[in-house]
Amino acid sequence: MKRYLRHILICLGSWFLTLGSISAQLNTNRITTIGRNALYFDDYVLSIQYFNQVIKLKPYLSEPYLLRAIAKIQLGDYTGAELDCNAAIERNPFQPGAYYTRGYIYLQTNQLEKAKKDFSEALIFAPENKTYIAMRADVLAGLKEYELALDDINRLLYREPKSAALHFEKGTICLRRGDTICAQNAFIKATEYDSQNPANWSALGLVQLMQDNQDEALISLSKSIDYGSKWAGDYINRGIIYYRIHNYRSALADYDKAITLSPNDAQCYYNRGVLRQELGDYNRALEDFTKAINIAPDQIEIYYQRGMVQLQLRQWADALNDFTTIMQRYPYFLPAYYLAAQAETALGHDKTAFNLRQQAYNLEQKKDSIQSLQTTMQLAEAQPQQRDHRKEFSALAAQNQEASEDENKYNSDTRGTVQKRYTDVVNEPNIFLSYYATSSQANALRQTNYSHASVDAYNHSVQLPAPLRFTTKEVNLTADMVNQHFAQINHLSNQLDQLNHNNLPKSAANTVKDERVVGLLVARAFEFALVQDYSSAIDDITQAILRDGQLYFAYFCRANWRYKLLEYKRAMGEAIEGADFELMLRDYDYVINHLPDFSFAYYNKANMLCIQQDFKAAISYYTQAILVDGDFAEAYFNRGLTYIYINEIEKGIADLSKAGELGIYQSYNLISRFQ
Repeated sequence: MKRYLRHILICLGSWFLTLGSISAQLNTNRITTIGRNALYFDDYVLSIQYFNQVIKLKPYLSEPYLLRAIAKIQLGDYTGAELDCNAAIERNPFQPGAYYTRGYIYLQTNQLEKAKKDFSEALIFAPENKTYIAMRADVLAGLKEYELALDDINRLLYREPKSAALHFEKGTICLRRGDTICAQNAFIKATEYDSQNPANWSALGLVQLMQDNQDEALISLSKSIDYGSKWAGDYINRGIIYYRIHNYRSALADYDKAITLSPNDAQCYYNRGVLRQELGDYNRALEDFTKAINIAPDQIEIYYQRGMVQLQLRQWADALNDFTTIMQRYPYFLPAYYLAAQAETALGHDKTAFNLRQQAYNLEQKKDSIQSLQTTMQLAEAQPQQRDHRKEFSALAAQNQEASEDENKYNSDTRGTVQKRYTDVVNEPNIFLSYYATSSQANALRQTNYSHASVDAYNHSVQLPAPLRFTTKEVNLTADMVNQHFAQINHLSNQLDQLNHNNLPKSAANTVKDERVVGLLVARAFEFALVQDYSSAIDDITQAILRDGQLYFAYFCRANWRYKLLEYKRAMGEAIEGADFELMLRDYDYVINHLPDFSFAYYNKANMLCIQQDFKAAISYYTQAILVDGDFAEAYFNRGLTYIYINEIEKGIADLSKAGELGIYQSYNLISRFQ
């Protein structure tokens, strides 16, 4: 991605300045401004929530869709961002920023023809925009339309002949075309106009190395390193030069540094292994080749070199395994047969060794020429210019920060590129009723409607120790809280005993008595559930249901507590009967039948169906929950994962995108891994 993107918010700000003053009222303007500020300061998840509000208030505006798309791009959600760009263009087809942003999405997802079309469309409305021209040039190069790409870059160079960045871009295009002379001239210009940028010297050094100008390449790569390059490729390439001129000590030092900078790069270990093999340090060479194979098991040349080292170490069986791997993948690679035969002979398997040599001979008669692997160093590719992917759609300057730095930069879990924070692939949990509802930042962002009229009415009509609230988060009770709840259980039990022994006359007072008994049973059931005595909670809520059949939310609670009880039984190693699940599902169905707008019953039932691996039925119930509450974040999240379980990846990513939009920021890590 190109560093020119860093000014996108500034460009969009000037584009929408007139539009906002004409078509939006003060409240939406204010919310949009706050959202833009959040976007500027890397609060991508929070900014999406602000743009959601504007879209709900004024769905005909294009600006909030485009700004929300930019935030989603920063979070790696290209599916959701593309949909938002489409919406922005539908509402205003004359804004270049929308085409540019969608083109960027297509570039990221390797849809180059679409990207070319959108960047060209953006240039119709803004024909002199440097960013749009540069991005189209990059796409044209990707499509191998090198002459057109160079036309775009030369057009910009005509305006800015001393731009090191443009000369660098020209060099990369020439290099992709295979024109090393053009690339060298461009990179030389880049070093002239920005002599302290290590990327310019790195690229020049690579081209010179490709041209076998080792002396000049050594100077250029050393300058890149002296100017602070932290790219392992510079050390790899300089190490190759040192290896070729037999300066093994310096070569080894460079490979060590490359591994320090890029410990998961097989190329680093392979090159160091070749050098150690050359020096006769076979044990350490074996360690390097083994490490390289663990990282890149498909690179067959590493097996060849490791097999050669194992022959030197007289590890015949291990060498044979490596040569066998080569023969299985490349049956016409004759040296592997002869080396495998050598290992078989050493193991005393003369007949097998003879057969291998005979196979090689027969193959050689059928083939005109057989290519052989040679001990060669692997060149590192050109170092990209320093650019910060986090900032490509913000107005802050590029810093080329590492992911680890980005992780540690923010105190809040919802700031920055949250898609880099690993998330387990697990469903969101059931939603249940409790006296306690967490108010964490994550929950505060979610737009799910955590309420229902039946529960609200009960909270107003019955005096409970605390209002009942819907939540997904368990609260860890302190010792004092546990003691308080046990005391409350005793208090409620005493009240129930007094009512049961009260000698009221048989009259209308019995109705009052039953209502009080139901209220006390419900209250005590929740107290039992909080101290995790689910059996007692189920008993109490069942007694309440028997006295009041219209207490529909009580069926919902009983199903949830039955599931909790099953979780405990499973943890204790007890067998779970199918009838246990059937009782839960029956309770959820009872709620659904009597309260068809009770979205949480659909959602929880879907979760139970997922546990039973009935994924298609689960999807249908998640869909019902979403139909009731279009902002049901957890239902979108779980349905997305369920789609992925059944290999409907596109639908799954679309749902995860919606869940992220509705506040479940963990979705963005999963999107980045699945898309």
